[in-house]
Amino acid sequence: MTEPTPRFWEIFFDLYEGLPRQGPGNRACAENALGLCRDLPPVPAVLDLGCGVGGQTLHLVALLPGALITAIDSHAPSIKRLRTMVADRGLSDRVRPLVGDMAKPEMPPDSIDLVWSEGALYNIGIEKALRVCYGLLRPGGYLAFTDAVWRRENPPAEVKASFDLDYPTMGRVSDVIAAIDRTGFLLVDHFTLPDAAWWDDFYTPMERRIEALRGKYAGDTEVLAVLDQLAQEPELHRRYSDYYAYEFFVARRVSSYKAGGVA
Repeated sequence: MTEPTPRFWEIFFDLYEGLPRQGPGNRACAENALGLCRDLPPVPAVLDLGCGVGGQTLHLVALLPGALITAIDSHAPSIKRLRTMVADRGLSDRVRPLVGDMAKPEMPPDSIDLVWSEGALYNIGIEKALRVCYGLLRPGGYLAFTDAVWRRENPPAEVKASFDLDYPTMGRVSDVIAAIDRTGFLLVDHFTLPDAAWWDDFYTPMERRIEALRGKYAGDTEVLAVLDQLAQEPELHRRYSDYYAYEFFVARRVSSYKAGGVA
């Protein structure tokens, strides 16, 4: 497979930055996951890692009325958009959007009550990400994250190729649970995102925006080819969603972690 061209990335970001969110999820799933995070303090310190344009960040604001949220993403235009939304909604005293590296967030250790990450931890490797999150959490703190997982063996070649491009080490639910255990977390629970969480705020707006961009770039064969390529993602989900899923995991830090085991 050839490397994406600069024009591809231009159109990719033109598409994705205009969406309510950049991956599966919705408020109902966030509320369900938060229901598993019992005994959070009245004013929890929350870190949203890989926040994108902040669709889930705004859910956290509404669902955790006392929370102080730091939202980190490496893509500066997404953070710029989130800052604008935060300011427009009068939330600047509660949400701090920052451009940063998920692998090295500039946060003190043992300082966070809840680390939240929807569809982003895989970018730095799930086990490495779990260790980063563990070090940021206070004892008793929670990690809530979603991750793509295989549901069936032997997926069609085009589905396998699509995930291999971004997530070649993608495993099954049991693999993620094993990584959670190895990094010293206690698994609280997990659940599969329903199909509505893929369509309502992600793929349906994506397909609408692709059509709008086709009109914007009518006659530009290079851009239209890129849009055809990007349109394959929701179509693959429509045809093959029984082969894979997004799983929401909630885990808790119960002690300090040391290489090779739990202290």
